[in-house]
Amino acid sequence: MAIQIPRGTQDILPGTVEKWQYIEAKAKEICEIYNYKEIRTPIFESTELFFRGVGDTTDVVQKEMYTFEDRGGRSLTLRPEGTASVARSYVNNKMFGSPNQPTKLFYIGQMFRYERPQAGRFRQFVQFGIEALGSNDPSIDAEVIALAVDLYQSLGLKNLKVVINSLGDQESRQAHRDALINHFQPRINEFCGDCQSRLEKNPLRILDCKKDREHELMSTAPSILAYLNGDSKAYFDKVIGYLEVMGVNYEIDPNLVRGLDYYFHTAFEIMSTSEGFGAITTLCGGGRYNGLVQEIGGPETPGIGFALSIERLISAMEAENVEFPKEDSIDCFVIALGEKAKDTAVKLLFDLRKAGIVSEKDYQDKKLKAQFKAADRLQAKYTVVFGDDELDKGVVSIKEMETGEQQEVPFENAVAYISEKKSEERS
Repeated sequence: MAIQIPRGTQDILPGTVEKWQYIEAKAKEICEIYNYKEIRTPIFESTELFFRGVGDTTDVVQKEMYTFEDRGGRSLTLRPEGTASVARSYVNNKMFGSPNQPTKLFYIGQMFRYERPQAGRFRQFVQFGIEALGSNDPSIDAEVIALAVDLYQSLGLKNLKVVINSLGDQESRQAHRDALINHFQPRINEFCGDCQSRLEKNPLRILDCKKDREHELMSTAPSILAYLNGDSKAYFDKVIGYLEVMGVNYEIDPNLVRGLDYYFHTAFEIMSTSEGFGAITTLCGGGRYNGLVQEIGGPETPGIGFALSIERLISAMEAENVEFPKEDSIDCFVIALGEKAKDTAVKLLFDLRKAGIVSEKDYQDKKLKAQFKAADRLQAKYTVVFGDDELDKGVVSIKEMETGEQQEVPFENAVAYISEKKSEERS
């Protein structure tokens, strides 16, 4: 019996992988415009990093991590998200010492979470994210949100909704925390076991519970916005003011909380409003995490970022019938007939490729007609045809496949001829 692919993973095959390449290229292009630099971190990290950085009350840490012990007895975890790893690298490599602040980074990489696979959600998935570390300026919060919206719109998405909330500073969160405990405690036994354990540890996480989202106490829970102190309210007003200046439409949702423990002040999500996208509409989530770097051993450093799943982005594009660019054709197909010609075709193919001409040839000893069919399937723009007789004369026949026009060219000029044709196409 054939070995099957692990549940919650996927093979991304030619014909599909080009979608990923297109999105990744667009993401890098947007990041370059906003002056964010790429960072690449290990796929596995010390388990402690995620306990301290993500939070031990989160579903990610409690239920979804792939954790193992190495031969030295060290506990390691396949990274479930990118922010903690970026923060760890920021501390380890003393990026806080750079004169260019804030430090603006982006990443694209594999993440791993043990959760129930469903449409657009996998156990191994690719996440794109950005992190801006070292600034308390609310304008960078707005910049981060605008970058995400800019990326989605540049990829053709129109049905987007930005939802934003403030979680406040430490003082505001503490006041809200006490109010939540008083609100839920009398009837906490009606909630799931996770919510019961979170009541004292992190009651804000109760609002993010998927099992009890319809419980009547959820809709009447105290709003964080009612507990924002003056500084927190002023900060939030600045952020939404900058969004308005940038023309980014938004909705304020006082019940929006993020699933990770390190968030303060700004929290946001971007959702798809397309019909048929699915019940889970969130495309992207992020926020400000002013205590994360300090928690993992670095200096007190403010930060903000977001992360999105490439898989869900592709699903959203497909739901809106966004067309991906197609570039399935090749420049040239070499057709050689006869043993001497076949041997010579190897060198000609190499020379064409060295000149930047996307080229292919037959490797299965097919007849002339079958080789032309192969050239058609590959949508070759030109074919170079020659046999042993043509070699003796020092010529090849070059056919423009779209027009059928055929030209006899000296063998030594074949590469230059096709290169010139390509240049004419571009001009």
